[in-house]
Amino acid sequence: MFATLLLQTPAASGSLLSYLPLIGIAVVMYFFMIRPQQKRAADAKKFRAALGKGASVVTIGGLHGKVVELSEETVTVEVDKGVRLRFDRSAIARETGSKTATPAA
Repeated sequence: MFATLLLQTPAASGSLLSYLPLIGIAVVMYFFMIRPQQKRAADAKKFRAALGKGASVVTIGGLHGKVVELSEETVTVEVDKGVRLRFDRSAIARETGSKTATPAA
């Protein structure tokens, strides 16, 4: 297809300009949709690799807990005293900050 476009006469090169909007749409889609998604995936992978014991985390299911044990593929999270659940590393969504509840006066 590209070879036939390049072999056309200069008078017919106006047809090449008709492909310019399609190329522009592809570039816009890359910079606004594909590239940010790849960056989020890389950041999530880096976060899960740097996960350590004692971190307060939230799973993708919304379960809050504290990391008590780590292995290559799994994370053990303590959700209550004596209640430990084992998750895949990919199930950890984010880390929560140490939120100390202060009563409203």
